[in-house]
Amino acid sequence: MKLNYDPRYNVAYLALRDKVPQVETIRVSDELNVDLAPDGTVYGIELLNANHQLRFDQDPSFTIVNEASGGRSEVRIPA
Repeated sequence: MKLNYDPRYNVAYLALRDKVPQVETIRVSDELNVDLAPDGTVYGIELLNANHQLRFDQDPSFTIVNEASGGRSEVRIPA
């Protein structure tokens, strides 16, 4: 899984799988698209106006939590 964020365009993309040759994009809203792989699984999620949706405009970081172990990691998003 990989999160890309481009502050120039204020777009974030969460890729859940390795690259696939072709995806079908489902527009969920004006600021959210979901890409489906040919086998129907979710390939990735695109967030437009990302700093607002991810609240990077308030706190440029996010926390990864392992619910099973209770482990936590914080990642700062570079401006």
